[in-house]
Amino acid sequence: MKEIIGRSEEIRTFQHVYESDKPEFLALYGRRRVGKTYLVRQFFDKKDVLFFTVTGSKKGSRKEQIKHFIKQMSAAFYGNLPISVPKTWDEAFELLTEAISKQKKKKKIVLFFDEIPWLATKKSRLLENLDYYWNQHWSNDARIKLIICGSSASWIIQKVINDKGGLHNRITQKIRLEPFTLAETKEFLSYMKIKLTDQQILMLYMVTGGVPFYLSNLEKGLSAAQLIEKLAFNQKGILFDEFENLFSSLFTEADKYIQIIRTIAANQYGVGQRQLLKSLGDSELGASGLKKLKELEETGFVMALMPFQHARQGIYYRVIDEYTIFYLRWIEPMKKMVQRKGFVSGQWQAIQQTPEWHNWLGYAFESVCYKHIPQIRKKLSISPIAMADSWRYVPKKSSEERGAQIDLLFDRPDDSITLCEIKCTEEPFVLSKDYVAVLQRKMDVFKTQTQTKKQLFMALISANGLKNNLYAQDFISGVVALEDFFLSQD
Repeated sequence: MKEIIGRSEEIRTFQHVYESDKPEFLALYGRRRVGKTYLVRQFFDKKDVLFFTVTGSKKGSRKEQIKHFIKQMSAAFYGNLPISVPKTWDEAFELLTEAISKQKKKKKIVLFFDEIPWLATKKSRLLENLDYYWNQHWSNDARIKLIICGSSASWIIQKVINDKGGLHNRITQKIRLEPFTLAETKEFLSYMKIKLTDQQILMLYMVTGGVPFYLSNLEKGLSAAQLIEKLAFNQKGILFDEFENLFSSLFTEADKYIQIIRTIAANQYGVGQRQLLKSLGDSELGASGLKKLKELEETGFVMALMPFQHARQGIYYRVIDEYTIFYLRWIEPMKKMVQRKGFVSGQWQAIQQTPEWHNWLGYAFESVCYKHIPQIRKKLSISPIAMADSWRYVPKKSSEERGAQIDLLFDRPDDSITLCEIKCTEEPFVLSKDYVAVLQRKMDVFKTQTQTKKQLFMALISANGLKNNLYAQDFISGVVALEDFFLSQD
């Protein structure tokens, strides 16, 4: 029996659904390859339930989808006896309701609709019928645990969770399944008998983003550099052609979303919403462009940031999906070389000695930090209610003022603000007199532009910690090192 690694919060939700003496309607969503189907199947495989599942097929017709539905219904309820295939979802759900009624009164029944956005083909009326049968039949049966699942987070949220029609407020539980944290990644690799240092795991994380399916393709006995080379710079590697597949599986107009991602990724420190929409052309200036940005945010590819106390400059966006960042910076530019067999074994390890690599490393590590805010809070003893934010000041071109960028800050309830500097160096970061001046200038610009009267503290988030010297002792209020990212939050 395979195990469920991590996912403690999600397991608690599933356990509640399973033990509940009421009907439950759970919406589960998360990006492709994150382990949604695996989690549902593995959890309920160990439970005493009648488990019915149907999976939508991409670009399948309504006729094909209903055919698959009936085949799975026959397997779950009738021992694979042939059933005449109906023409509509209304008829299909009527047959399912009849099959449910014939089951033992105390037998819990899980109805798992996987990749429901693909099941709900145009004009299929699947959602309308799901609405009807849930409200009229299934929600009156305490045995029933309905789970709908999809990789298109925006579809699930708009069509089901925030639906203003019959499904409005019908969801009893919802789960947004995220990629693994660093701690969960380490646990998963250990389960696979892959023993690597925390530093090596960080390298893998900055390429895979903690996506379980990518990690499941790793082999033991290799270093992080060797594993990355096999995954990303080999035509048979899972990450080599994943980019196009990833977006086409989530969005009907994948090319437009990719264009947005490329535009944001080209700006290392992010791009403002107004500037971004303007660069995309007239067709994306209004609600259409904002909708796509929201969908990219909901699926975990970008992060929308509102600079602290700086509403005038408005929202700006950064790409935070590690694989996307890595693909655009490294895999895509080298694709032709790999295809022509011009990329030789060991070449990736040589690239890691270049300035370009170290520049990317810093950017990628910032994305990792944004996904481990709870661990950073814990190490810095910052209250859970402190607002995590970012801040930047970009003066006008004609101005003589100097700008500043604060990678991460915590606006604390104790009349204080902790500003965080993020560094990814191979050795403990050395705080010099000159760099203290740089950080002091950042604090001065921040204080001037925000006009805050709160106490300011400067903390350092460093992959390899901070070398202890007089400057560090006098100027830095707290340090978060890589080892702190691997701490569980349970």
